[in-house]
Amino acid sequence: MSTEAAAAWPTTAAVPIAQEREPELAVVRRAQQGDAEAFSLLVHRHQHLVYNLAFRFMREGPLAEDMAQEAFLKAFRQLKGFRGDCSFSTWMYRVTTSVCLSELKRRQRRKEVELLPFHDKGHQPCAHETADLPELIRVCVAQLPPRYAKVITLYYLKQIPYEEIIEVLQVPKGTLKTWMHRARNQLRKIVEKELGGHGRG
Repeated sequence: MSTEAAAAWPTTAAVPIAQEREPELAVVRRAQQGDAEAFSLLVHRHQHLVYNLAFRFMREGPLAEDMAQEAFLKAFRQLKGFRGDCSFSTWMYRVTTSVCLSELKRRQRRKEVELLPFHDKGHQPCAHETADLPELIRVCVAQLPPRYAKVITLYYLKQIPYEEIIEVLQVPKGTLKTWMHRARNQLRKIVEKELGGHGRG
């Protein structure tokens, strides 16, 4: 493991109680000044949040671990850009989401994963959603404006709840609901068009 990676990934060593109680922003400021121990403390505090989020995206333990480590490495490189206008956990949430989405896009281009925005078990599909047409759905979602494609992907494919998507995208709840409504309508029209008008439910 590189020196950079070692600084950005936790060890199994116990963290002193005094450090556990140190205010988050103070730890961040120390880390921004080049204190590797302070960054390790941040990783220790947030590793479970980052791994769990990565697992929700990747659905495989080893891949989630890789993405969690990549997220901390990215955070380590970009830490000076953290201004403190949100909590560090929220910032790490955004960094992790960005890393995972980038990896999924790379895998999509290599056709290693399929974009299936209607495959969460809690969703009751309409008639046109029941067809096993993953490639069609992938193509249809790709035709949406970027912001709409992102909210559809996060909510349906990744099953990320509204409140967490709001944090990731930094938009008001009302705006997100509007985007989601428009995204669903546009996606439905695109799917029906691709199916030749036979997919109306």
